[in-house]
Amino acid sequence: MAQTYATGKRKSSIAKVWLTPGSGKITVNGLSLDAWLGGLEAKKLRVKQPLALTKQEGSVDVTATTMGGGFGGQADALRHGLSRALVRYDAAFRAILKPAGMMTRDSRTVERKKPGKRKARRSPQFSKR
Repeated sequence: MAQTYATGKRKSSIAKVWLTPGSGKITVNGLSLDAWLGGLEAKKLRVKQPLALTKQEGSVDVTATTMGGGFGGQADALRHGLSRALVRYDAAFRAILKPAGMMTRDSRTVERKKPGKRKARRSPQFSKR
């Protein structure tokens, strides 16, 4: 198979992911995964989770572009996109990734601010007198 593409989303972040057969290089926004996430080891493990579950760490190269949100949302969007790309790469991976919850888009987003409130639910301080 030549190249596989998928899109992942989380919060307000979007990740475009391309998979190609290769040696296991992960490139995000033109940087290596270590350079992109720096010392955020837990987020690096979350990104690599779909590859680890399907035992594809050393056999596919990942190229991704992320936009919107922060590092946490982008890392989870990348994880979602990578899972979807792996299933397009080989349909047998769905049976491994679906029970692990990798195929489900985490739909939790920030609640909107309401009028008369300071944030979504926080009210102004109450003064009795």
